[in-house]
Amino acid sequence: MDFSPILSRGFFCADAVRPHFSVLHAVFKFFHFLEVFSIATTTHEINEQIRDPQVRLISEEGEQLGIVSAEEALRIATEAGYDLVKIAPNSVPPVCRIMDYGKFRFEQTKKEKEAKKNQRVIEIKEIRMSPGIDTNDFNTKLKNAQKFLDDGDRVKVSVRFRGREMAHTEIGADLLKDFAEKCAEIANMDKAPKLEGRNMSMFLSPKPVAPAKKPAKPKQPKQTVPSPAEAPAEDSPADAE
Repeated sequence: MDFSPILSRGFFCADAVRPHFSVLHAVFKFFHFLEVFSIATTTHEINEQIRDPQVRLISEEGEQLGIVSAEEALRIATEAGYDLVKIAPNSVPPVCRIMDYGKFRFEQTKKEKEAKKNQRVIEIKEIRMSPGIDTNDFNTKLKNAQKFLDDGDRVKVSVRFRGREMAHTEIGADLLKDFAEKCAEIANMDKAPKLEGRNMSMFLSPKPVAPAKKPAKPKQPKQTVPSPAEAPAEDSPADAE
């Protein structure tokens, strides 16, 4: 059997479809570029990007300049040597402010970095024990939990029961209560010991740190000024003679 017609037809179809794939790929790249570009410029509309018929204008000093056209607002901002920035696009009409946009973006980025630096994610650390834990291991796990609490993290303390240990779950409850009492100075018990399946667990969270009190200023004794009646009378020249 001669397969040459089928093969030739298959090659013809592949050659015919290949240009369409290249066109689709180019279209996809174009729309991807538009998407990335729009994401990169979704901060604020500035200057010539503002095409609303009218805007409510605010000066660089915060003064209300009234409702003007976008062209007039841009002219005022340009003459003042600043940018025109749309700060409230959903208002009717939109609110625009005259400002140094580069300086504004720099300050915003700086504030965001400071906020991220000061922001701390609270983690949940887990301490696992068994009902027959010895004293040394218990103290080691207690020190680890206290360190986690000092760092500001929550701690989940759990006891795992195996086999016949399920018949004496009160041992695990007493173990957890003892653990919580020894952390009571730095932690609060958020969740009392609870048995779930073969695990009994509780949650400890660090106590809020009270702000340090400022030392009281020492009180200075008040100086009493003698009244005219109490003041010693000066000798007059006549008395002196």
